[in-house]
Amino acid sequence: MPGMLMDGGGAIVPFSGEPGHAVACLRPPNPEGGGDRGAEEVSGGRVVEVNLGGGGSGPGGADAEEIDEAEMRRIEYGSVPAFALLQSRKNALVDGSGMSRLPSVSEHAEWWQYVLEYSKTIGSLLGNPDSLSAYMIDDPKMILKVKEKPTSLKAAWELLEIFFVDKQLQTWLPERLVDWLADYDSLLTKTENTIYRTLINFQKKLINLQVVEDDPDYWSGLSAALSVGWLDIVVNMLRFHGSYQLDQMDSRETENGLVEAVAVLVSTMPRMRPDLPSGKLGQCCKTRPDFIKALEKWRGQVSKLECSAFWIQCGHQKTRDGLKSLLHIMLGNIKNLTASTSHWLELFASHLLYIRPFTVGFEGMHQLAQKCIQLKPSADNSGLTGLLTGILSENREVVLAECTKNFGPWMVTHAMELLTADNDYADMMLHEERPNFGGISIEELHRLVYAQVLCSHALTWQIAPTYLSSCLNQGLGLLEILLLKQPIQDNRVVLKTLEICRLYELENVSTNIMKIAGIYHWKHGRKGTGVYWFQQANDKVRLDRIAQQLFEHIGKSVTDDSFKQWEGLLELLGSDIGSAGGLEFLHRYRDFKRSLQMAQEGRTGESVRQTVEFLIQLMRNPSTPQRFWLPLLHDSVRLLNCKPCPLLNVAETTLLLNKLQELSLAKLRPDFSNIHLPSHALNSVRLALASNLARAILEEP
Repeated sequence: MPGMLMDGGGAIVPFSGEPGHAVACLRPPNPEGGGDRGAEEVSGGRVVEVNLGGGGSGPGGADAEEIDEAEMRRIEYGSVPAFALLQSRKNALVDGSGMSRLPSVSEHAEWWQYVLEYSKTIGSLLGNPDSLSAYMIDDPKMILKVKEKPTSLKAAWELLEIFFVDKQLQTWLPERLVDWLADYDSLLTKTENTIYRTLINFQKKLINLQVVEDDPDYWSGLSAALSVGWLDIVVNMLRFHGSYQLDQMDSRETENGLVEAVAVLVSTMPRMRPDLPSGKLGQCCKTRPDFIKALEKWRGQVSKLECSAFWIQCGHQKTRDGLKSLLHIMLGNIKNLTASTSHWLELFASHLLYIRPFTVGFEGMHQLAQKCIQLKPSADNSGLTGLLTGILSENREVVLAECTKNFGPWMVTHAMELLTADNDYADMMLHEERPNFGGISIEELHRLVYAQVLCSHALTWQIAPTYLSSCLNQGLGLLEILLLKQPIQDNRVVLKTLEICRLYELENVSTNIMKIAGIYHWKHGRKGTGVYWFQQANDKVRLDRIAQQLFEHIGKSVTDDSFKQWEGLLELLGSDIGSAGGLEFLHRYRDFKRSLQMAQEGRTGESVRQTVEFLIQLMRNPSTPQRFWLPLLHDSVRLLNCKPCPLLNVAETTLLLNKLQELSLAKLRPDFSNIHLPSHALNSVRLALASNLARAILEEP
């Protein structure tokens, strides 16, 4: 690609200017001569750093004086829906046609309309500055009025739309370029003079002028404005002429008539365009034959006025010379046009208006532009003039380079669709996978760069996935890295990240994020929140480990206070989690404790019977740890001593006595876990069971 150089190591050298951003791309290893690279080679590929010029100090590459960070963020967020909609339409066209290559999308008849709609949406985000030729009605001495300061970003976007997207402008492209110059003439250069600066300087001077027609700058400003087609400004300034004043000491009717005649000719100048904006002057001609007919008639009137005998009766020399200069401009006199304009682009617009109004095609415009550059060379060329030169030369590489150099990643990323709207070569150039870029295309490279710019700010990382997901080769991998690196301290950020994972169907990434969040909260003492995220991630391994720790902790001390401390976490974990039935037992143990409390409070006989059933189930269940047998039986001593009738039958009492005997023998083993119970607990339980057994035998028939 012109403008890019590549050294022997494969690193891409940026365009002139300070490097603004960098992106690391993977490229496959070179099978030939790979051994002499030493430490540079790594297994599986090599990392290539691509530096792209930032094009200014602003966040989006635009001049920081034009767009501040807050405004740029508004543009970045506002452009996401339009970009996503266009990508969706592109994918729909590809899927509907069964095509495997994207360049064929531009062959669809409706595609350019989609791109035009996209361009209009983006353009509205960049602002809508009033035309510089609009004057304030409230102040008759006001020449120019600007409600919103124009920006180079908006000007560049409109240039791309005019020449590459809007097919409806092809019949009146010169007029549209003249309109563009009226809006953005102030941005052509920062150091050299322009027509806009000429009028601004005269505006400041106008306040102190008593007789404007005696000032040479008055006529210079009139000629300059007329040369680029700012007709409403010309008519307005002509009305500043002293001959319009009522308190005249001498007779100036003829002079005033000549001024008014020129004003009428200016206001009726034929324009080959479908319509005129509000406040603009001129005569619209929608077809070429109508324009030719109107132009011949109008120029005949201009020539007739130039040869009129009334000039002899005009006694004011500067008025006579100034008005004739305006007539020469309307007749297309090259000498007058060259003298009236300051910048080559202004001279270019004047040629399109008065000398070559039927210029069509890039080739003819480019030749004319080169001649104008030779006549009025400029040392201070802005990014806009370089961009226009690249457009007229039909060199998409130069256009892309100028956008990268002067307008930054946002502009390049979103302008790609405009460059490829109706050009197969540009499609192939931007979508071709290049080995020196790590196997990705130019389009994907610039999207990755822009996505990294978005990721670098806490307020814009959320919109980076839209662009990463459109990169088929490396985008999804970088998207996963982006999501996994988001902070998990704030649950709102975690929820936002999970929502992005859901939108792009990244289930594995979503699961890992929930696991990371669970580990973080568990380690920082928020155990309930940690368990919640583990459950959301369905992380059975960690939940089982937590259950085992909980089981072991409760098993060391089964007092009521110890159990209540963990009861909330036990409730959160549920009964289906745990190793070897650990938590299942704890849930049964919790139910037993609740029922036992109700029975001891003497609420109902049903609660007593239910408590006994829970006790028998726990003692019969093989998952009940042996160290819990004695606490269970000790808690039930009051129930076992219940009179007058026994609560356990002979078989159930025998079961409990056998368990107690096993426990007595287990105490002799060195690995026995001692429970903190009174020393007489075992004897109390044995006595209660024996008493219950005796009463049960007597009760049996």
